Amino acid sequence: MIITHFRTRIIASIIGGLSSIFLLSCNSPISEKQSKQPNVIIILSDDQGWGDLSLSGNTIINTPNIDKLAQNGAVFDRFYVSPVCSPTRAELLTGRHHVRSGVYSTSEGGERLDLDETTIANHFKRNGYQTAAYGKWHNGMQYPYHPNARGFDDFYGFCSGHWGNYFDPMLEHNGKIVKGDGFLPDDLTNKALDFIESNKNNPFLLYIPFNTPHSPMQVPDVWWDKNKNKTINKNQSIENENVDHTKAAYALCENIDWNVGRVEQKLKELGLEENTIVVYLSDNGPNGRRWNGGMKGIKGSTDEGGVRSPLIIQWKGKITNGKSIEQIASAIDLLPTLAELTGIKLESKKSLDGKSLKPLLLEEKPLWEDRFIVNHWKQRTSVRSQQFRLDNENKLFDMKYDPGQKEDVALKHPNQLKRMMQYKQQWKSEVLVELPVKDLRTTPVGHPEFKYTQLPARDGTAHGNIIRSNRWPNASFYTNWTSVNDSITWNVEVLETGNYEAIVYYTCSEENIGSTIELSQGENTIQKKVSISHDPPLVGYEKDRVKRIESYVKDFIPLDMGVIKLNKGIGTLSLKALDLKGTQVMDFRLMMLNKVQ
Repeated sequence: MIITHFRTRIIASIIGGLSSIFLLSCNSPISEKQSKQPNVIIILSDDQGWGDLSLSGNTIINTPNIDKLAQNGAVFDRFYVSPVCSPTRAELLTGRHHVRSGVYSTSEGGERLDLDETTIANHFKRNGYQTAAYGKWHNGMQYPYHPNARGFDDFYGFCSGHWGNYFDPMLEHNGKIVKGDGFLPDDLTNKALDFIESNKNNPFLLYIPFNTPHSPMQVPDVWWDKNKNKTINKNQSIENENVDHTKAAYALCENIDWNVGRVEQKLKELGLEENTIVVYLSDNGPNGRRWNGGMKGIKGSTDEGGVRSPLIIQWKGKITNGKSIEQIASAIDLLPTLAELTGIKLESKKSLDGKSLKPLLLEEKPLWEDRFIVNHWKQRTSVRSQQFRLDNENKLFDMKYDPGQKEDVALKHPNQLKRMMQYKQQWKSEVLVELPVKDLRTTPVGHPEFKYTQLPARDGTAHGNIIRSNRWPNASFYTNWTSVNDSITWNVEVLETGNYEAIVYYTCSEENIGSTIELSQGENTIQKKVSISHDPPLVGYEKDRVKRIESYVKDFIPLDMGVIKLNKGIGTLSLKALDLKGTQVMDFRLMMLNKVQ
């Protein structure tokens, strides 16, 4: 196949200041007598801040099951992720800084992991583990960027950065469009419980990237009713806080906690607690101004509050109950840590940026050198040492005494400032250079090993009068298709010549039915008349607890356009109308291209 590589240059070696944070392999087993390798469950919440747990000292929220994980395991007091969703996921999956792996955005292709990256699922699968991911992927949609191509045997959820409806939504299962069952985090947990049951006698890696408390702030009544009348205490109120948004976030976090409890109960029922490592973390800071321990910054910020996440690791009988770890750590450390704890062998041509945290977890007095951790997003870079943070503006803060980053102490600590400035510049010159100015990766269609290719409105380009339903593309659809001169195109790379069933998901009012649409790749074309009306209302607002910024959604139905031959190579897929029978052709959500055997 011809997938265009994103890398335009590769760093051959890392100079001294960075080399200490790289780990090439972790392959020492925990025990020679262990008959079954330990299972691993990674639970990742979406937009949950460090302060959104009762464990952190938040007196308004109640998260007893997550707190219990901490009581039965270890808590990292200072753990850092990226400021937004897809970069953290990339670092968790690869053990490498997200910019190395091609992730520079959260939509329109910039969220994709480069194809030459090896994921945690790849590693565990090679070592005999059953693997599954249930939830928000956000690291590529079209195969081979799809989770099924990145080491996960089973995937259920969605691949975009956010979703527009959390109740019985359109989802996918291993590439096939399906309908969700109930409230999405509960549905994802149900799939996880089934997977655990099915693999109780096999070592497994289970990844549960929840979609909450990311907006839209939809939550069932049972959780909302517990939180809607709560009073935000003065000592936990924040300037410019949207109180209803905060209450909705807390309700969503309490729902997550309930689902974490369900996972723990399943492990207990099956006698798997002592042979399962459970990891809990979030992907960035809180998605709103609410209590977060007095730290500066929220989601999107490289300041402390934007990148500090809870990290809890439970392994009963191995990790001391209630252990508190003060040393700083990062999402890039999780892969090497879990590899060494489970004794699997890492085989990759690329060096890791993370280091194994096993000594901190299992040793009473580990030898551990201070290190620097970099947080980067959108031209903003900050550096954290054990005590200090050098922010994006090169101001230095003593985080032990100043979590709000109010006093620049650069003049008081000139040597520390110099060291961290040098490290930041070195990191930029060695790491950021790996991101090329222009993304040359194509959108793949028709991979030989996968039947389905999904082309959503998110990944298309609208021409003429057609517009997106919302400026945030991830869960958007195209509307205002009012002319035969309008079109939707995708720049794609067809990986295998063949016949493909084309299915368009659309809505169209009664007065507008009758237009004929055409899908084309060069001279290859198919046409279909829109003969069935389907005009459902927009949904979401009736279940939102606060007004959303994302697109509202609706129920789209499939239109089978027939079979089109697609030729291998790079080119353009175009969808247009040959005639217009009313005032609009249709509203368009996505197109599926299913390989015909």
